[in-house]
Amino acid sequence: MQPPTLAYTAVNARQTLQRPVPAVQPIQQPQKVSWNTDVRHYVSRAFDPDSEMPGITSAMMQEKLKFVITHAAESHQLGDIDWGTYPLPQQLIKEELERAALQSNPAETEANSNTSTVSAIHGFSSPLKRKNGDVDMTGVEELEVTPPWKKNNTSKLSMEDRITGKGKGKNDKKQKTVKVSRSNALSTDPDVLEKRKQRFGHVTPEPSPYLSSHNESPKPTDGPLVGTCQTIEKSYFRLTAPPPPDVVRPLPVLEKALNHVRSKWKREHNYRYACDQLKSLRQDLTVQHVRNDFTVKVYEVHARIALEMKDLGEYNQCQTQLRALYKLGLGGNPEEFTAYRILYILYTCNRADMNDVLADLTAADKKKAGVQHALQVRAALASGNYHRFFRLYRDAPFMSPYLLDMIIGRERLASMASICRAYKQDVNLQFIVDELAFNAEDPDTDTEPDPAVGRTQCIAFLSQNGGEPFIERRNDGEIRFHTAKAIATFEGAKGAAFRSVDIKGQI
Repeated sequence: MQPPTLAYTAVNARQTLQRPVPAVQPIQQPQKVSWNTDVRHYVSRAFDPDSEMPGITSAMMQEKLKFVITHAAESHQLGDIDWGTYPLPQQLIKEELERAALQSNPAETEANSNTSTVSAIHGFSSPLKRKNGDVDMTGVEELEVTPPWKKNNTSKLSMEDRITGKGKGKNDKKQKTVKVSRSNALSTDPDVLEKRKQRFGHVTPEPSPYLSSHNESPKPTDGPLVGTCQTIEKSYFRLTAPPPPDVVRPLPVLEKALNHVRSKWKREHNYRYACDQLKSLRQDLTVQHVRNDFTVKVYEVHARIALEMKDLGEYNQCQTQLRALYKLGLGGNPEEFTAYRILYILYTCNRADMNDVLADLTAADKKKAGVQHALQVRAALASGNYHRFFRLYRDAPFMSPYLLDMIIGRERLASMASICRAYKQDVNLQFIVDELAFNAEDPDTDTEPDPAVGRTQCIAFLSQNGGEPFIERRNDGEIRFHTAKAIATFEGAKGAAFRSVDIKGQI
């Protein structure tokens, strides 16, 4: 006998009330776009004060720069473009403004300003797209263009007009008037043309010497300016427009002006005057597109004077230009200023710039004494070897001590923090004087250092940074410093000294 058939379908009972969790799709992180060295140099040249152009604001330049790099990154052409010769954003904006001045529709040119930049990146040029073709719109056609908010009003007729057809007659009359006006506008009848001329006032009988085509209209000359001014001394004024030739000094006059500034600087040591005259010299060289060994000499002289006076803003501008001039092989002293650049970057604590400088150094550069000294300073600071650093400070070549003087204060605080952790419970003050180079020889004099002066400087340094309570003067004349008690004080002073340094090197 067969078992009875069940009237239902058996199912497995649920063992839990939780719903199955759907598989979470991993979120794809956007790929980070890395800039190569050429792109970074291109950005640096764009922000260089000497690349500024009159009439082009910083906001306009930054917006154009952002568009150029973003488009190149999206089209995967960051590595294909020759950024060393690619026009700067200021030059692109200047070209767009010149085209806008030659066109009859400025709004249309502004709308297509980025189109020309995209074409330049891809290596081809395309004509500006006009909405209505190459034929300009006539006055009557402009009247026919009805704003969108007025289109519906013309069709709102009363119920009576729509039934009787009264409104239709009015519209027919308007259409006839428009047709007549259009035929008059496009007509070549002499009487009609004469009436049109009279509406616009007096018209000269001679034809225009220039054709109406934008491509054949006269363009401003783009050649370099040649100065005619014979004045040796000239103050610096920020330009807002291209200067006339009679206020710009030619190269022979600029050479005399540099000799005059250098001799006056040695006699009077007036930095305000020297800086003003050297900036004027640099400006005259820039507007005349002069790049030769004399240009290198001007920037080197200004950089040394600014370094001596601790004006790091002017020094950084000269240093940036010298780096580009040295790449052109125009002579000068690249060993000296490469060493300065390494020490300057140590002062600003900019690791990215340091990586760029180290990547640019060749094997021949690393063999030069000045560059080797700067690299040894970097290695000593990176490893925390304060003993080695202060020995290199005593033997610094060229004008490197002026840059090292700007970082030696914070490095002494870092060294004191290390000494306080390493030496317990106290140390002789003379040990600190010797280790932190307080008895270093003055580079401006040939006299031997005085030990008493070194101790006085060391005590003043410790007192200024909160270490005076830890100095003990004993009866036998020995001066001891309690390192164990001063750890917290100099750790805090070290952190404050390394907290922030801006791009110009100003704390």
